Amino acid sequence: MKKILILAYDFPPYVSVGGLRPYSWYCYFKDFGIYPVVITRQWSNKHGNNLDYIAASDFDDTQIEESEFGTIVRAAFKPNLSNRLLLKYGDSRFRIFRKIITAFYELGQFPFMIGPKSSLYYAANDYLKTNKVDVIIASGGPFVLFKYASKLSQKYKVNWVADYRDPWSQDKNRKENTIIQKWDVFFERKYIKEAHSLITVSSFLQKLISKLFSEKTFHIIPNGYDPKAVDTTIGIEQGKIKMSIAFVGTIYKYHPLNSFLKACNDFITKNNNADFRLHFYGLNNENEIWGVVNSTYPDLIPYIFVIPKLPNEKLLQKLATDNVFLLFNHYSYMGTKIYDYLALKRKIILCYKNDAEANEIKRKYFKIEGIDSESDNLQADLIEATKSGIIVNDAEHLSLVLQELYSEFRTKGFLECNSTNIDQFSRKIQAQKLAEILINEAS
Repeated sequence: MKKILILAYDFPPYVSVGGLRPYSWYCYFKDFGIYPVVITRQWSNKHGNNLDYIAASDFDDTQIEESEFGTIVRAAFKPNLSNRLLLKYGDSRFRIFRKIITAFYELGQFPFMIGPKSSLYYAANDYLKTNKVDVIIASGGPFVLFKYASKLSQKYKVNWVADYRDPWSQDKNRKENTIIQKWDVFFERKYIKEAHSLITVSSFLQKLISKLFSEKTFHIIPNGYDPKAVDTTIGIEQGKIKMSIAFVGTIYKYHPLNSFLKACNDFITKNNNADFRLHFYGLNNENEIWGVVNSTYPDLIPYIFVIPKLPNEKLLQKLATDNVFLLFNHYSYMGTKIYDYLALKRKIILCYKNDAEANEIKRKYFKIEGIDSESDNLQADLIEATKSGIIVNDAEHLSLVLQELYSEFRTKGFLECNSTNIDQFSRKIQAQKLAEILINEAS
């Protein structure tokens, strides 16, 4: 059995969609001839929000866990000064000073071994001193893990593989600052040139990243859903009393949130005392949303419920009681939540395919450049292929869709979803494909 070292910063119990990808490797690799060793950091989830990302670990030394699946090495985490100030005084104080410190570590961690994330490198190095592995794989971001994998690869003479969940230097957020973008390109080229091959989640990202590394071998391993977590939802029925629309995770500036809320507000106005609810799970900006609702759509207040971040299994069990899943368009980027939506077999509504207001905020805020040969509506393509929902064209269409869904719900007590060909997105299947790649990398 081959032994693979996995560098994964985000990893359970931290609640993060980015952590689910390496976690699935840990859970399923042994079924396909690989013993996984995960190097991550200690997570405690003390706050139940974004502060968990910077909170100090419970232990000052490295913790090692053995299980039926493999080994997890959890490095200690010590927050830097910026993190400590934020934890102690909140977001409103020392903002400029905190930004300076954060920038120092974000830029300095590439030429130097500094910053709180470096504990992962030292934990991996300590493990490799007495344990041989056949391949190293680093899942980014954070992309400093690619540096650690490159250094460990050279030191211990073992191939390493870069897993891109997102673009690094080619993210338009980075490109907006020429100095930072050039800094990123320099170090991305420096470390990726030592990688044996590259893995990413879609052909779109492959083509985007290959602009820098056309000579590299690429493999596409899509994201997906965890079949074990989905199995825990078997027998859970969607609610029959109130039609609930659920949204999970981050709301970005390019999401047409205001347009969606307006359509919902118009809907409850036309349907007085409607049996209707909006469920938002694990939001990144709860205060901002409540600010919009309180100031512009106060009639929606009794219909909106915000649920804190939940571990994936518990989240899916909650979602299974909902009737409709809301998906905002990510255009040329697939994202991850769509796969859980598909697995639960509830109707999806995608907002929007071609709405004037949404198109305008896309031009202003969407930070990933398109590629002519790739679809600009990946999620819509997948929904159509799996027959899993409704592709809402614009705000006017959304108003009609909400009314049609509500009429069906009132008539049947549930909403039908007859999706097909979902099993192909099981993370176990994706882990098998990756295992075959890594075994070849080790030979």
